[in-house]
Amino acid sequence: MSLSGPSVSSGGRTARRAFEFGRTYVVKPKGKHQATIVWLHGLGDNGGSWSQILETLPLPNIKWICPTAPTRPIRLFGGFPSTAWFDVAELSEDGPDDVEGLDATALHVANLLSTEPADIKLGVGGFSMGAATSLYSSTCFISGKYGNGDPYSVNLSAVVGFSGWLPAAKFDSRCHIYLESNLYFVCFGLISVSLSCIVAVFRSFSDRVASNEATSRAASLPVFLAHGTADDVVQFKFGEKSGQKLSSSGFNDVTFKSYRGLGHYTNPQQINDFCNWLTSKLNLEG
Repeated sequence: MSLSGPSVSSGGRTARRAFEFGRTYVVKPKGKHQATIVWLHGLGDNGGSWSQILETLPLPNIKWICPTAPTRPIRLFGGFPSTAWFDVAELSEDGPDDVEGLDATALHVANLLSTEPADIKLGVGGFSMGAATSLYSSTCFISGKYGNGDPYSVNLSAVVGFSGWLPAAKFDSRCHIYLESNLYFVCFGLISVSLSCIVAVFRSFSDRVASNEATSRAASLPVFLAHGTADDVVQFKFGEKSGQKLSSSGFNDVTFKSYRGLGHYTNPQQINDFCNWLTSKLNLEG
C-alpha cells in the first residue's frame, strides 16, 4: 500500500513523501467482535511476529490488525534501510522529530480503523517504536488533528504502549540514547530478531491538549503503559516520565505498570495485566 504522508516545515507546507507500507496481518476475533486494535511492531520487525503472539491471547472479542512499517533509509544508520514507522535523524535530545513520518503512520493507522463497523470500539497499541507511534496517535486524537494540521477523524477508545516513549514531549532531564544491534527479544518463547535504535527526542506538546474539546478527550481516553526496569534500549525513566507527562497534560486515565528486572521485551505478567486492563476498559465479554 502506498501512502502519501503529511508534511510541514517552518515556512509552511512542503511536498509529501510517499510511504510504502508492508504486509498487514489480521487476527480475527474468535468470539463476538467488540473491538479492533491496530498493533505496531518495533524497529526492524514486521507485523507477522506480533500477530502470532496476539493470536494466543485470551481476548476472543478483539480483532487485531498488525501492519508492517515501510522499509526506509534511516539517517542514523547512514541511510541503511530498515522497517520503521518514522525516521531517526541524530543521537541528540534536541534533534528534530520526524513529524512527517509520524503523521504518515498515524494516518495509516486511522485508515485501517476507519472501515470498522460503527459499533466497534477502536484502539492502537505497540512495542518500542510502535508504542511511541501509538502514543503520538493519541495526541492526534485528543487534539483532533495531525501534526500538520489536517483533521484526525477516528475515535479511539484505548491506547497501549509497551517499552516505549512519548514523542513530541520535552523532558527536563538530559536524555541518554541507546543503540542495540541484533537485539533479541523474547515473547512467550517466540524469538524474533530486530534492529533496535531508539532516540528519545522530546518536544513540548501542551498546545495539542489546550482546547476544551481536547481536554475532554484526554480526560476520558484510557492509556496503558508498561515498562521493564532493566530496559537498556528505551530506559525505564523514559517510559515513566512519558506517563507522568500524559497525566500532567490532562490524560486522567493513565495506567503505568513497571516490571522489576524486565528488559526490552515482554513477560507473562505484563501480558496478563494488559489483557485484564483491556477487558475492563473496553467492557469486553468474557
